Amino acid sequence: MKNIAYYCKRFAELNVSSSRKRGNAQYKPILLLSVIDLIARGVITTNGILVSDELVQTFERYWNVIGSPSYKGGLHYPFFHLQNEGFWYLKFKPEFNGLQPKTINKLKEAVEYAYLDSELFNFLQDEFCRKELIDALVAAFFSDNNENDLEAILQINQTFQDDGVDIEKLIKTGNVETNPRWGLKRAVIRNAFFRTAIIYIYNYRCAFCGLKVTKKVNQNIVDGAHIKPFSQFYDSRIHNGIALCKNHHWAFDKGWFAVDEQYKIIVSNNLEEVSPHAKPMKDFDGETILLPNIEQHFPEVEALQWHRQNIFQA
Repeated sequence: MKNIAYYCKRFAELNVSSSRKRGNAQYKPILLLSVIDLIARGVITTNGILVSDELVQTFERYWNVIGSPSYKGGLHYPFFHLQNEGFWYLKFKPEFNGLQPKTINKLKEAVEYAYLDSELFNFLQDEFCRKELIDALVAAFFSDNNENDLEAILQINQTFQDDGVDIEKLIKTGNVETNPRWGLKRAVIRNAFFRTAIIYIYNYRCAFCGLKVTKKVNQNIVDGAHIKPFSQFYDSRIHNGIALCKNHHWAFDKGWFAVDEQYKIIVSNNLEEVSPHAKPMKDFDGETILLPNIEQHFPEVEALQWHRQNIFQA
């Protein structure tokens, strides 16, 4: 059955070229991230993916940030070869000669458009399904459990943050308010790298309760949460992040608990809890949150202060 778990598995197991010296050639995952970006922003609206200027430029932008420098980027390569993965298909022009296109122009001459499984295209219309599919790609092809790759993920996250200066200018001038969800849609991929970086530096554990649950296909129960809301500040620096399980992420966003300048938990006074099989939230009051091993990755005190003053319900 082709459900969301099926496509997460397919995304995580893409057949990519690899060598010991050069690592993975990330053409296919970057093309998929580019297509998802354009779907999220409403640029691609039908299940017919053209070799458009928008797609070429988006692919090149992501390649420049997250592509391997050991390989030369080029949209024509993955656009053609993704048809071997079982969910990406090509509609060729009548004059197509059967040979692999070697350039973008040759690709445009050979192919009318690409299209996805209808089930997959439908999943990509949904914000939460998109997040799962993006996370599957990022976890499988842009991160591993070693210090070098963690530093690479942190650098990618910072590069995306630096690349978002144009969004900050729009906020300051007020222009972003003409389309308040524009910035959120534009940042759908960069936020996946933020989540991955945060989860890694907290070792997949909830900073509030310490819970750690992982599953195959790079799934886990912990979120990389923004302390100051991304929808207001567009801030995906590591210092504006904290790892929280699903329950405590929700509670943090609702202001049911906060963290002081000493990283101690402050729980709202008016909670009524029934928690027969787990430690109640109120019992965590005064405890120190789980912190990253490296002090430079700690949550920013100013961000925690903003949360206490603006979100926390004492």
